[in-house]
Amino acid sequence: MRWTTAPLLRWIALLLLCAAYLQGGLNKAMDFDAALGEMNHFGLSPAGPLALAVIVLELGASALILTGRLRWLGALALGGFTLMATFVALRFWQMPVGQERFMAANSFFEHLGLVGGFLLVAWHDLKERAHV
Repeated sequence: MRWTTAPLLRWIALLLLCAAYLQGGLNKAMDFDAALGEMNHFGLSPAGPLALAVIVLELGASALILTGRLRWLGALALGGFTLMATFVALRFWQMPVGQERFMAANSFFEHLGLVGGFLLVAWHDLKERAHV
């Protein structure tokens, strides 16, 4: 691979890592009632401030990652958020055995993979900054 294509490929990889958070933040911002419904569904209150905080976190941390400004902070923020949300929304161990539990367990571990990806982004960014 040519050295000139590496930065673009890296940015595309970061965009793909942030895609669900960009989509989620934009959807919540455009349909705040649905965002409130999501907070209520998971028993989170006060729903309004929490929904707003999630929107700001998803979009703001994604912007930090994609612009490279405090990328490590954005990655740690989305990693921590994802870990907490995973334990709130995907409690597969409390579900009866069956298809729903199977799918929730798969999602749970996929989300742990996202957390690992964000930790790698933060680690790599901090390592790069230490060498500058």
